[in-house]
Amino acid sequence: MDIKLILPSPEYEEQVMALRAELFADDEDFAGCSGLNVAESYAEWLDHKALTEKMYGENNVPSDVFLAVRESDNRVVGIIDCRYVLSDFLLKYGGTTGYTVRRDERRKGYAAEMLRQVCGIAREHGAERVLVTCDRENEASRRTILRCGGVLENEVPDDVGMGWSGTLQRYWIELK
Repeated sequence: MDIKLILPSPEYEEQVMALRAELFADDEDFAGCSGLNVAESYAEWLDHKALTEKMYGENNVPSDVFLAVRESDNRVVGIIDCRYVLSDFLLKYGGTTGYTVRRDERRKGYAAEMLRQVCGIAREHGAERVLVTCDRENEASRRTILRCGGVLENEVPDDVGMGWSGTLQRYWIELK
């Protein structure tokens, strides 16, 4: 697959902000975008650690956000985050990672490749498995998680509004 995960940099400001505008215009979820929807500027979003500390306070956990960049044309096709510790909230609802793929880049295998690569990053940070959650009715995300080896542990009521069906599925991916 022709993508690489890289840390955000000023070089990608125009593309990331265009993706942000697309997500807002389409009333899309900002899963895995680590506060892109609340950052007042690209510069604020680039300071990922300060932004997430501001957003989550004492519930913040160490994490990184990555751009999925297609190598052939240097286009940002998606964004994914990787949390290195799970708080109680993340253990129940949010998981280790979340991801977003541009609407015009979906159904091309990018989400699965992004998830595979972030699993490698989590493994490098000592994780033995990762938790990925999705709305019970999000068929595309469920297929992506299963394609990457996810095993359904259970379903939980979506008491916090992470999805739209009222139920979240919790999948574990073992890192070998």
